[in-house]
Amino acid sequence: MPTSVSHPAWSGKLPIGVGLVGTGYAAKLRAQTFQSQDRTQLVAVAGHTPDSTKEFGQTYSCQAVSSWEDLVGREDIDLIVICTVNQQHGAIARAALETGKHVIVEYPLCLDVAEAEALIALARDRNQLLHVEHIEILGGLHQALRQSLPEIGEVFYARYSTINPQHPAPQRWTYHPELFGFPLCGALSRIHRLTDLFGSVATVSCQARYWGEGAFYQSCFCTAQLKFTSGVVAEVIYGKGENLWQPSRSFEVHGEQGGLIFDGDEGKLIKENETTPIEVGGRRGLFAKDTSMVLDHLIEGTPLYVTPEASLYALKVADAARRSAETGQTILV
Repeated sequence: MPTSVSHPAWSGKLPIGVGLVGTGYAAKLRAQTFQSQDRTQLVAVAGHTPDSTKEFGQTYSCQAVSSWEDLVGREDIDLIVICTVNQQHGAIARAALETGKHVIVEYPLCLDVAEAEALIALARDRNQLLHVEHIEILGGLHQALRQSLPEIGEVFYARYSTINPQHPAPQRWTYHPELFGFPLCGALSRIHRLTDLFGSVATVSCQARYWGEGAFYQSCFCTAQLKFTSGVVAEVIYGKGENLWQPSRSFEVHGEQGGLIFDGDEGKLIKENETTPIEVGGRRGLFAKDTSMVLDHLIEGTPLYVTPEASLYALKVADAARRSAETGQTILV
């Protein structure tokens, strides 16, 4: 029998009815988690193509619907989970909030700063959940880095690089400027990990380059320098596609008493005359962890690991990078 629960954000019966927008990698991991929870029931899914949506519905025992508008309007759904192209996040989130649904959205909340501010205000006014996922903050590498920061004294420089060569580049929405957004907005976690560690940003300087013709680019390369109000200088590098040749996933932080170097899933603390390995937890299961934490927060009131305001601030910094790349100017945040 359904169990009644009462919470400032949630007052109703369990299981919570869930609607998914999207049928890709993140949506599948979300669906698996919802199926494993007795607190939720995956009711329906909306995707881009009828065939993939139907197959997803059959795999995860939920109804396939023709559009996200139909999904948002259903009375048997309490929670909308948005796992689709970045360009659509804002419109779906607004429609869901306006129809009284709680919302989980993969980052970014949307591609426009003013729209993101309005959505957060709308959720707050209606006392509804609006959770913007940032699982990289939960990840083992980020947690290990954060825990090790006191070992290196006052930080003055950080560098975060993610480069993904792909030959040939796929004609997917992640290679479409309008659907994905400016690289550091679409891949917002690159900025958010830095702001989570080092706080507020004073100025941003950025350059971006694209290759290819038509709706989809073949490659993009973006590099930005962030100067934090604390004095820390950080570089963030993001690239993908056919014109790049060596994959990279590295994060290094330099302090006055040592350095932290992470390459892939391996980390080390370097101090004078001493190098110490740092154990880094795996990346598996982070979507499930995020989902469980959101349900705990919604039903029991436990705190979340990230706020929509923190995601919004990262988006403001990323948008400053976009404006810098377009104008050639250093932008005050």
